[in-house]
Amino acid sequence: MPTKRNVLPVAGVLSGALVWGLIWYPYRALQDAGISGVTATFLTYLLALLCGAFVLPRVWRERATLGGWALLLVFSAGWANLGYVLGMLQGEVMRVLLLFYLAPVWTILFSYWLLGERLNRYGYAIVALSLGGAFIMLWRPGFGFPLPQGPAEWLGLSAGMGFALSNVVSRRAGHLSVEVKSFSLWIGTVALTAPFLGWQGGMPAQVATLTAGSWLLLALMGVVLCATSFAVQYGVTRLPANRAIVLFLSELVFAAISSSLLAQEVLEIRDWLGAVLIVAASLLSGHLYRPAE
Repeated sequence: MPTKRNVLPVAGVLSGALVWGLIWYPYRALQDAGISGVTATFLTYLLALLCGAFVLPRVWRERATLGGWALLLVFSAGWANLGYVLGMLQGEVMRVLLLFYLAPVWTILFSYWLLGERLNRYGYAIVALSLGGAFIMLWRPGFGFPLPQGPAEWLGLSAGMGFALSNVVSRRAGHLSVEVKSFSLWIGTVALTAPFLGWQGGMPAQVATLTAGSWLLLALMGVVLCATSFAVQYGVTRLPANRAIVLFLSELVFAAISSSLLAQEVLEIRDWLGAVLIVAASLLSGHLYRPAE
């Protein structure tokens, strides 16, 4: 139960879950308007970066303390955002999102390496539960060992790895302010998206076709992403990494409702069974570690 001490961090994480459970839809609307996922991601995070430019003095004052943790946060958060958007645009929303939410498995590994957290006696069973859910979802008779099918599912899986790493790094880098962490997220997404734009041949032609309505939508998304970044970084910095993952699971509810109503997507029984196991593992992930001595 949230206490007065952690109600704001919990609210911050839940606001991120709400935004990310719904934001796939405006990105698809932009794609339907002729703006690729890479271009839309670049523009929205560039606008978020400009919206949050007021944090630059704080970032500049902390430049001497940035170091490798800030750099790792830049790339892990950047890929989590870019991979998530591209996966959602190319595949089924809930399948991509459920593979994304194998994040507790990766959180276990990253927490072990970077935070020194050790699994308790339930830990390995919970890992097996989560991986079992993925196995059931991905199993296709005749395809051999179950692996993600198609680029979208690989993107969702790898974005979940980046998401787990960014959460652990955010907690490990306690010396960095929320402003620096949010700036790292924006700049990381913009920096990782830029090479994809070059590979696609740039974005001038797409930008030239943008209508006033599309620009308004991009601007609104940039402002929302800017505000959400502060809220989420505030939350994950003050909550245990595995509790944050559990709270982020509410994103599944928002995504399930929105994908059903807006995209008419329907999961198969196998997908639901795998989802139950993955969600159960995530809910139990708060009990993974031995109490600190």
